[in-house]
Amino acid sequence: MDIEQLKYPIGQFSMPDIFDQQQIDTWISEIEALPGQLKEATENLTDEELNQTYRPEGWTLRQVVHHIPDSHINAYIRFKQAITEDIPVIRPYYEERWAETEEAKNGDINFSIDLLTGLHQRWVAFLKTLQVEDYQRKYIHPAHNKELTLANMLGMYAWHGKHHLAHITNTVAK
Repeated sequence: MDIEQLKYPIGQFSMPDIFDQQQIDTWISEIEALPGQLKEATENLTDEELNQTYRPEGWTLRQVVHHIPDSHINAYIRFKQAITEDIPVIRPYYEERWAETEEAKNGDINFSIDLLTGLHQRWVAFLKTLQVEDYQRKYIHPAHNKELTLANMLGMYAWHGKHHLAHITNTVAK
């Protein structure tokens, strides 16, 4: 398998041409389902399996599990900022540095799965209150120096969860 396939097992995210309530509902459902899928995919993994990398020079499966709530906490905050502020400039974070912290490298994944479960319950409850037009609200990501819509970000984070879930399930299936 080539490195790009290992990096992007489900392909890279691409925003569809049509963004409507049906697409919103699909992505919200995917975000809602992720914690249970992650728990199921990891519940019988040994420490040895969790310490495998999903690609050469990549994170371990344990780091991937911890990364998901780290990333999605930031996403939740960005969504709330975009709804409550006028095109806010969000604060980026160094995900690669977060993944190198001691608890991300060696910590119990159940803490992160529990965190993700509660976070996604709250995030989904919030997302379900938004109207289609709310997803046109934007924030500025200074690292990319551009405005990003919540529509794009909803799709990106639904993809993000499936992307990392595939890293785990593909590695374990080997």
